[in-house]
Amino acid sequence: MEDILVPIVVIPAIFIGMPWIILHYITKWKQAPKITNEDEKLLDELYSLARRLEDRLGTVERIIAADHPEWRVSMPLAEPAAPSFPNPSHPTPSYDITRRN
Repeated sequence: MEDILVPIVVIPAIFIGMPWIILHYITKWKQAPKITNEDEKLLDELYSLARRLEDRLGTVERIIAADHPEWRVSMPLAEPAAPSFPNPSHPTPSYDITRRN
C-alpha cells in the first residue's frame, strides 16, 4: 500500500505543486509596482535638496561654533564637542573666536 501511496503524492507535488508555487510568485513579482521616470526625477531632486540643506546646516553650525564654542554642550541630541576619554583618532577641537568663515 505504501508503495502506491508515496508516488501518488510525490509526483503531483513535483509536477503540479512546485510549478504552481513558482508561477504564483513570478506573477506577484511582475505585478509589484516599479519606479517610474517621474519617481526617479523626484528622488534626484530630493537628494540634491537634502545635500544643499546639509551644506547650509554645516555652514550655520560653523558660524555658531565660531561665536559660541560651547553651544553643542547645551544641545541634547548633538554629538559632544570632545570625547569623554582621550582618543587619538578624534582630537579635541580648538576654536578661535577671531577666526571667522
